[in-house]
Amino acid sequence: MHILSLVITNLRRHRWRALIGMAGIAFGVAAMLTILAIVTGAIGMFQRILSSDSHYLVFERNVSDLFFSSVTREQIAAIRANPEVASAHPVLFGIVSAPDHPVITCFGLEGSDPRLAKAEWRSGKPENFGQRDDEIFLGSRAAEFLGAKMGQTLEIGHGEFRVGGIFKTENGFEDGGVFLPLAVAQTFFHREDAASVVTVKLRDERSGAAFKHALEGAVKEVIALENREFNSSYNSFKILNFTAWAVGICAFCLGGLGVANTMLLSVFTRIREIAVLRVCGFSKQQVAGLIFGEATAIAAAGVMCGFAIGLMLLVILQRIPQFQGYVQASLQPIVLLGVIVTAFLTAAAGAIYPARFASRIEPAEALRYE
Repeated sequence: MHILSLVITNLRRHRWRALIGMAGIAFGVAAMLTILAIVTGAIGMFQRILSSDSHYLVFERNVSDLFFSSVTREQIAAIRANPEVASAHPVLFGIVSAPDHPVITCFGLEGSDPRLAKAEWRSGKPENFGQRDDEIFLGSRAAEFLGAKMGQTLEIGHGEFRVGGIFKTENGFEDGGVFLPLAVAQTFFHREDAASVVTVKLRDERSGAAFKHALEGAVKEVIALENREFNSSYNSFKILNFTAWAVGICAFCLGGLGVANTMLLSVFTRIREIAVLRVCGFSKQQVAGLIFGEATAIAAAGVMCGFAIGLMLLVILQRIPQFQGYVQASLQPIVLLGVIVTAFLTAAAGAIYPARFASRIEPAEALRYE
């Protein structure tokens, strides 16, 4: 308790230095929390698009990104002909533009796709999807930022489409996207008869290995992955996660330097005070513990402030219309734990040298220090 009271006293005496160190940790926490929450949320949204009411995902083998994948009509027919398959739904991904909105995700679907039946239809009916080639259907966020209403004509790319329906989905990518019948989307994107992926639901999930072996043996150009297997192996997900952690850790390194600078200045300005503590019986370990205690207190305050700033930023970002509903933060327990652990490790690393320097101060020499 005696050391704790000294920690509190020293932080109050050097409050501005402590605030600078705390701000470094806080901004590191806020940056890491925001980036990781957005990235994991985006990955989660994309995973839910691919795993909609399905067990397996089929796409072109050795493709770098699903937007470049091509599964042909014949390959789709072969998938559906497999006796283990209950249903198979092709999906074509693309990017379209509209006036003042250069990037909008487009989904080409068949009218039987389960995501249409699951959606909350604000205008139109799911059974009307695909009845007319000149109709486009909008997620509710897409309708909002495009200012579109049922029956209105929209300029999409080099074509014009009538709004045939508006529906709300829980997935931000889908809710901020536009939907075309698969055949219309294939013509629009010049993809002939191809889809990007096929989501497959099996009659019995336990027959997955047999389905995968039979499909890849019959159609060597495609690969079938279970949803969990795809999520853990897809390169784009790995790159996004790695980039998010790398940026967050770099932000923490700056915070750690701030803590190191704060603690080192604190030690240099308190050399005579530390010498008095040594004369009064403080051991080297207790002096080092004092410095580490101050660094830990700074880190704890920084973590709390950082979480507050980060959560506030996430709430604001999710409400900005320009993001078109694509930001859906996901705060997973492992992410929160990783942020907290990284913050305290950074603060501890920043306090190592100041603590070592303070513990090696000799009282007799320090009392003569000017």
